[in-house]
Amino acid sequence: MDKILQRVRVEVNENIYLKDPFSSDLGVDIVQKSMDMMLALGFENFTFKKLAQAVGCTEAAIYRYFENKHKLLLYLFGWYWGFLEQNLVYCTANLTSARQKLEIAIELLAKGPIFSKNDFIDPVKLRRLLTDESTKAIMTKEVDKEQKLGFFHQYYKLGERIAELISAYNPEYEFPKTLVTTIMEASLMQTYYENHLPGLTEKGDGHDKKVIFFNHLVFKTIAHES
Repeated sequence: MDKILQRVRVEVNENIYLKDPFSSDLGVDIVQKSMDMMLALGFENFTFKKLAQAVGCTEAAIYRYFENKHKLLLYLFGWYWGFLEQNLVYCTANLTSARQKLEIAIELLAKGPIFSKNDFIDPVKLRRLLTDESTKAIMTKEVDKEQKLGFFHQYYKLGERIAELISAYNPEYEFPKTLVTTIMEASLMQTYYENHLPGLTEKGDGHDKKVIFFNHLVFKTIAHES
């Protein structure tokens, strides 16, 4: 299974990019080095000029792949959630218990991909990047237009898949999508708080304790509707 997901390439909405970055060695280099630079500099200080210097190409070459750095971040955002969904599909393929499937979904959200090797993008590094920068992909003035263009398809798709697991576990629960999106956002934000604003969460909480917390939150919330 690990080898299968290692070769998986997430199909991101083609309207996000001008040229498929994985269609060339230069495009691959642009994506991989952009992750390193955003992690080091932050999204605000990251520019295509700096990226071009790191890659060893012209700025114009980068603009042939992405219209701007926001579109590049959107590409990485979609790729992460798409890869997480692939993990969920493979991890639950042979399970019949709705609870077990939901527990795996919660673990994936709290800890990141269970199968964490990939030939195209480092999912562990990508999770670290999105922990710091994911809100900048969504919370913009362009979000309504981008939503209509399907830019958040992978985000929607994973949320809907987990919401279906909640409904399978308890068909009477009224707010599966709201609960799922709350956990999806909080799964990254709690790690962000731990890293940067530790007064907003329990000190040294760690991934395993977050899994316990989110399990309590989800299953106790659902139980009230039984």
